[in-house]
Amino acid sequence: MGETGQRPAGRKALTAPKKDKAELSAAELIDTRIRELGDWRAETLSHIRALIHEAVPDVEETWKWRGVPVWEKHGILCTGETYKDKVKLTFAKGATLEDPTRLFNASLDGNMRRAIDLMAGDSLNAAAFKTLIRAAASLNTGKKKK
Repeated sequence: MGETGQRPAGRKALTAPKKDKAELSAAELIDTRIRELGDWRAETLSHIRALIHEAVPDVEETWKWRGVPVWEKHGILCTGETYKDKVKLTFAKGATLEDPTRLFNASLDGNMRRAIDLMAGDSLNAAAFKTLIRAAASLNTGKKKK
């Protein structure tokens, strides 16, 4: 830059090249989703993500099915789908998990999955949720390898 603090004519600022979505890591894609939502769903998804990382620090974040954040530890723990009216946390093996605090409030009729639907203004029992995430991780870790 010159003495005036302005860039000489014809010179472009150096910026990092933007990555194509196909080049982004799952964590970067989740970050992008949260930024794009920009409303209560973003806050909810961000909060859930933090709780999952607190409960299972070595959890793996993945991105599946054309845009669904997924948290895994030796298999899927839960997904974080966002809709206009809710954030849906689907536990792949939720039907086999104990839920004494009754966090599960959706997909209750299935043989495998259970879900937690969070609407605007809903609160989540953080301690119970982390216990559920840890139980899902333990269930996956305990399965026999083929």
